[in-house]
Amino acid sequence: MTRTLRFGAAGAMILGAVASAAPVAAQETPPSFAPVVKDLLPAVVNISTRKTVDRGPQMPFEQLPEGHPLREFFERFGGGQRQAPRQMRSLGSGFIVDESGYIVTNQHVVKKADQVTVVLRDKTRLDAEIVGTDKATDLALLKVETKRDLPEVDWGNSAKAEIGDWALAIGNPFGLGGSVTAGIISARGREIKAGPYSRFIQTDTAINQGNSGGPLFNADGKVIGVNTAILSPSGGNVGVGFALPSKVAKPIIAELKQDGEVTRGWLGVMVQPITPQLAKGLEIPAEDGALIGNVVAGSPAAKGGLKQGDVITKVEGQAIEDAGELAWRVSQHDPGEQVELTIWRNGEKTTETVTLGKRSEDKMASAEPAIDGDAAAQLMGVKLADVGPRTRERFDLSQSADEVVVTRVAPGSPAASQGIQPGDVIAQIGRQEVDTPQQVNELLRKAAQAGSDGVVVLLRRDGNSQFVPVPLASPEQG
Repeated sequence: MTRTLRFGAAGAMILGAVASAAPVAAQETPPSFAPVVKDLLPAVVNISTRKTVDRGPQMPFEQLPEGHPLREFFERFGGGQRQAPRQMRSLGSGFIVDESGYIVTNQHVVKKADQVTVVLRDKTRLDAEIVGTDKATDLALLKVETKRDLPEVDWGNSAKAEIGDWALAIGNPFGLGGSVTAGIISARGREIKAGPYSRFIQTDTAINQGNSGGPLFNADGKVIGVNTAILSPSGGNVGVGFALPSKVAKPIIAELKQDGEVTRGWLGVMVQPITPQLAKGLEIPAEDGALIGNVVAGSPAAKGGLKQGDVITKVEGQAIEDAGELAWRVSQHDPGEQVELTIWRNGEKTTETVTLGKRSEDKMASAEPAIDGDAAAQLMGVKLADVGPRTRERFDLSQSADEVVVTRVAPGSPAASQGIQPGDVIAQIGRQEVDTPQQVNELLRKAAQAGSDGVVVLLRRDGNSQFVPVPLASPEQG
């Protein structure tokens, strides 16, 4: 008898006594990515940006009403003088898609930048022009001028990428340029509420801050995604990263290169997913499709005869799995273009032809999902509670305090950067007084959805009050 080590179905090592048998076949050596990486590294670049941030008044007394004691004090003694503008720098990644100098990155990497610098593999530094950006997909296209042809990479087909396939990321994590990580595709079509087209490739390939805008390659060295976001409580890699699929990114980049902007068709419907309960109650034969909950008055959909309760199952013969698929399919058509929609209505299949309108940024913003859950945690990095007996005792608060108390501040968060501490009481957001965490969350959601970069918070601490400008974070991004 011999003692043999083997692995069970769940991957646990099992020690057991078994009879002598044929020799165990040697396991295959994991593949080396060195030959592929050697060709890819020169086409992946580091991106650094510089922007000037106006920090505004130290204490924005102008938001106080006329006659307020604090306002009179500031006006009299100059407590509201402006702080000197601050230079902020950020780092990201990108990849060359045209030898003449076109480079893909994320929109959030270069947002509001005064200067963008691209650093090549050989340390050459080149000034970059922003050709165009697309907020909806968080993509940007840059252009550098050089007398030599640059190495480029090719787009791959993300639709063929399967869960379990190898994936490679190359980028500039934490400023460490030219870093290569490998893993697998762990999920597809991931919805992370980062915009109307946010069906991401999920990967356990290490993606960290600074990887934003870098490429996600398949094992053949083709770009199947643009690394865009991380999901992390600490800000670092925990094995869950997200890349915008190449099938979405490639046509957007082509349009940015040609026109400098992206135009999309607009239908003008509010849609919702079809649950089993809805399918049964509305006598819909399948759960695929997008259920119209509302038709915007005067929209192309209204003019084209679409109705509340219609289920859109196809656009130009292409099957629609859900509401997200509908938004994507419609966006692939130009304003003014006629599209044929297959619809399930009142138990029968029918078709309608609709002439699409133009989707503006305002319409896109209104169609984006609201921020779910705890907006204060997502946008400011704080946990809040009502000021009650427990919080008064814990933080030694005044008995007269009747606002909202900060119970936790995440390290590195926007709130932490402005010196907010546990025990601070939030009395106002902007000019709006707040009494509950729910009010704070609602005001923060509205500010984020309106595109605000920050809010002004009135804090109370140790009997003193101070207005503090707090930037708002985007959804976790690499």
